[in-house]
Amino acid sequence: MDMLRRTFLTAAAALPLAGRAVAQTEDAPIKLRELYEGRQLSALGEDLLGERITVEGYMAPPLKADSQFFVLTKMPMAVCPFCETSAEWPDDIVAIYTKRTVDVIPFNVGIDTTGILEWGEYRDPDTGFVSMLRLTDATYG
Repeated sequence: MDMLRRTFLTAAAALPLAGRAVAQTEDAPIKLRELYEGRQLSALGEDLLGERITVEGYMAPPLKADSQFFVLTKMPMAVCPFCETSAEWPDDIVAIYTKRTVDVIPFNVGIDTTGILEWGEYRDPDTGFVSMLRLTDATYG
């Protein structure tokens, strides 16, 4: 009986961590809401900083043609959510920086984007777009 109790308690203690492990696999892309706690980076986001992760969402229309940058949103958006300061940065988008020119995908088609997770204020030198959360060296499809 004591052994059964210890096994149950060990399994119960590990249960909260099980969701975090699933969210980090390539088979289960991370949802944008998992990266934010209000306007701050979530605990999961902090754990994944500097790591190559996959996030699901929608490509907002690019700010300019022939860009190596787009915004990933949690819901389809017909216009790009452009922000002027980090204080206005929404808690439901991620800036995506690619090595190649972006091939635009219709705004209402879901995509998975994989890249290195970065946090902190950054102003894109070409567009002036300010981001707090980004994926760099990204691929998508």
